[in-house]
Amino acid sequence: VFYFGILADDTPPVGLAAFAASAIAQSDPIKTGIQGFLYDIRTAILPFLFIFNTELLMIGIESWWHLLITIITAILAMLLFAAATQGYFFVKSRWWETLILLLISFTFFRPGYWWEMVYPSSQIVQPIKIVEMVEQLPPNADLRLHVEGESIEGNLVSKMVVLPMGESAPGKARLEKAGLELRTEKKRVFVDMVTFDSLAQKAGIDFDWEILSLQIPTDRPAKQWMYFPALALLGLLVIRQRRRRI
Repeated sequence: VFYFGILADDTPPVGLAAFAASAIAQSDPIKTGIQGFLYDIRTAILPFLFIFNTELLMIGIESWWHLLITIITAILAMLLFAAATQGYFFVKSRWWETLILLLISFTFFRPGYWWEMVYPSSQIVQPIKIVEMVEQLPPNADLRLHVEGESIEGNLVSKMVVLPMGESAPGKARLEKAGLELRTEKKRVFVDMVTFDSLAQKAGIDFDWEILSLQIPTDRPAKQWMYFPALALLGLLVIRQRRRRI
């Protein structure tokens, strides 16, 4: 009841439940409210979890096993984050153990952050190879283009756009189906024509814009492999703290 009291209503305007909790514990209401706020402010991280790990929103989930792993690792990460910020795991944590808990928690939340350093998710390709690369893309893959050109208002625009490539076909045919016709001038690739109401037009590509580069997705191992070193490190930390507890 005490913990429910300090956490249930510790935000403005009144923090009434913190006063109720202090009455239960016969403690100072101001100190109880401050302590409740320090506990509760940890939940401020929640929006960032969904922003940086969209799998929690079931975006990119490919199977029930994938969903189950995502749920388990997210729960484990939140528990480890709480233990780190409380400064207590099996026993009171030393400062470096707190840092390790935060590192493990971050790895469970965002394994792709470390995996990207080892296996980049995409490679930069010169636009002169666009037809060849588009032909090699698997069915329904996305093509990322860095395009630059002048808008109808006369402003210089430089941005990344994503074009779904649909089913397998010759490179030129796939580009035309997406609404793009290209021309090459001295190894530079320009948009010669954009089909009305096509995917290219909806992506914001305009006539005579230059394609500066392509980002082609790479075939890499699953980022979930990062869970294994994180679990190993967590196991070592558990063993160390349990020995201190005995």
